Amino acid sequence: MALTQDRKYQLLNRELAADDPWRLDSNPFEQERHTHMLRLSLSEGTIANALEVGCAAGAFTEQLAPHCRRLTVIDVVPHAITRTRQRLKEPPHINWIVSDVLQFSTDEIFDLIVVAEVLYYVGGIAEMRGAIRNLVRVLAPGGYLILGSGRDATCQRWGHTAGAETVIAMLSEMLVEVERLQCHGESVNEDCVIARFWSPVRLPGASN
Repeated sequence: MALTQDRKYQLLNRELAADDPWRLDSNPFEQERHTHMLRLSLSEGTIANALEVGCAAGAFTEQLAPHCRRLTVIDVVPHAITRTRQRLKEPPHINWIVSDVLQFSTDEIFDLIVVAEVLYYVGGIAEMRGAIRNLVRVLAPGGYLILGSGRDATCQRWGHTAGAETVIAMLSEMLVEVERLQCHGESVNEDCVIARFWSPVRLPGASN
């Protein structure tokens, strides 16, 4: 059964009430996933200006933040932002924003965007495509986007429209995929794809 957006938001809030949401700190699968995400994020060295979309309780934010001169963190759930701010003890180089990825608006351009286990929550195919366009719009030419997501079949089993394969196909219409890896755990739900995309100097369809 497909989940409504209200139900998805309720599930996020309920999971975030746990001491270790989604076992992001204690599960070896999640730790391995974060290790791969960080390696791909740091492939070009120190990051001038990064955007993390969806921080949960801050497990990955804590790893990424020391490598960024400036970091913007957005999450649709206010409690996620609150927990992550408390965990990181308010470092001055981080900007915190409660926002849906579809509604996020800024004049800033980011040389790294990390969006993991988020896009399947935004709705149907049209909403996912809109979220991707919004992220590509703020990605600097020559910048990188790191995607992490459960596979289509996994996400659909959870009640979402689509997952990694669908999102990768959409991203590939605008960006260049440069690396992809798979991460598996012991559970049938522990099966994700992590991919790194590069923004060419001129995007497809750009005017002369």
